[in-house]
Amino acid sequence: MGGFFGTVSRRDTVMDVFFGTDYHSHLGTRTAGMAMWSAENGCKRQIHSIANSPFRTRFENDLPEFSGGCGIGCISDTDPQPLLVRSKLGLYAIVTVGVINNAEQLVADCFSDYSLQFMANSKGNVNSTELAAALINEGGSIMDGIRLAQEQVDGSLTVLIMTGPDEIIAARDRRGRLPVLIGKDADGYCVSFESFAYQKLGYQDAYELGPGEIVSIRPDGITQLLPPGDQMKICAFLWTYYGYPTSRYEGKNVEVMRYENGAIMAAHDRENGGIPEVDCIAGMPDSGVPHAIGYANEAKLPFTRPFIKYTPTWPRSFMPSNQDVRNQVAKMKQIPVPELIEGKKILFVDDSIVRGTQIRETADFLYECGAAEIHMRSACPPIMHNCKFLNFSRNNAETDLLARKIVQELEGDEGSLHLDEYADAKTERGQCLLKRICEKIGFASIGYQSLDGLLEAIGIDKDKVCTYCWTGKDL
Repeated sequence: MGGFFGTVSRRDTVMDVFFGTDYHSHLGTRTAGMAMWSAENGCKRQIHSIANSPFRTRFENDLPEFSGGCGIGCISDTDPQPLLVRSKLGLYAIVTVGVINNAEQLVADCFSDYSLQFMANSKGNVNSTELAAALINEGGSIMDGIRLAQEQVDGSLTVLIMTGPDEIIAARDRRGRLPVLIGKDADGYCVSFESFAYQKLGYQDAYELGPGEIVSIRPDGITQLLPPGDQMKICAFLWTYYGYPTSRYEGKNVEVMRYENGAIMAAHDRENGGIPEVDCIAGMPDSGVPHAIGYANEAKLPFTRPFIKYTPTWPRSFMPSNQDVRNQVAKMKQIPVPELIEGKKILFVDDSIVRGTQIRETADFLYECGAAEIHMRSACPPIMHNCKFLNFSRNNAETDLLARKIVQELEGDEGSLHLDEYADAKTERGQCLLKRICEKIGFASIGYQSLDGLLEAIGIDKDKVCTYCWTGKDL
């Protein structure tokens, strides 16, 4: 996905941008960048790969080159950024987060001018942030250009633009897929994806952009350039998976939501056949753990950690680009506690089940360690559609999703017409889905959180939450 952090201040804020950006490292694993603008030295920029090294170690040697009170940084799971752009709108630095599904068509439209060209990678693809900048440059002003660009993009587009040594323009996606928050201290402001990033740096909550809102941020204040729209579809996965435990979106803390979500799942199990007779409850590290704590508390069963992830060298299992290597890394990270596994019946809770590769490997690993039974619960409904808004899954083939693969096995193409039934455990098709997954992976039982239960745990207006990956609808 990706994250960002920026400052506009009367003091030097290089270290704020450095640490603020680093606090978004949980949102991406490919590239990262920083750009600082000072009246004396102009705009300085640096971009590094973070595929095999953390943000801090890649950028700490660059810090002496940076200066100024205005800067932006980003963690990107897509293209290298920030970019420096010179156009009729002036010189500016830009970062974006989102997905442009109609990129090829937009590039072709830009080529119709006969005077525009793009840098391309080895596959011929255009940097999505460069494409966004080209669309913005069609406007009469940066604000107008952002609005025009967002209207043309099929997907989502959240933007930060640094226009000089004393201004950042921030624009939240038209449907508010991601948050954009502003903090304030005595010398100026910061803009961030994560509020805890600036709170740790001494900033206080100042403002939260609404969907589609565009603002200009200067050291002396915030100016609204375009008011927010009335339709929001913030991503539900911010709470179930992507969000850091201390994060708060639309007033709802991530960790608290996960406790509530697990408790709702346990209550649902109790009402529909009973909680399985197990020795303990455990969470798939790391984001599955709080869901499991909530389940265990509601079920009145002990919470344990039957295996621990060894993370000093591989903090995230999907960092390698090769899937086989990612699977091997995930396996190498799982260090068992035999006393908590041998002969035990264990119910695990994971944040989600996407392709099912890692839970299959984990089940095999636990049975090899002597587990008597493994029960599985997913903290969200069966994923039936790839996200087209925030690059949640890098694989674009929906048939690689575990739930869709099972549907195809059970009913062929006809099954795609009944996805709502397969996602509902109360239906015959839903029960067939659960039974087949248990047979393929070796679970004693499996259950998914219902969509209603998930939305109840999030606790904001359900019409303001994006549930596309489960329903295929964006209404």
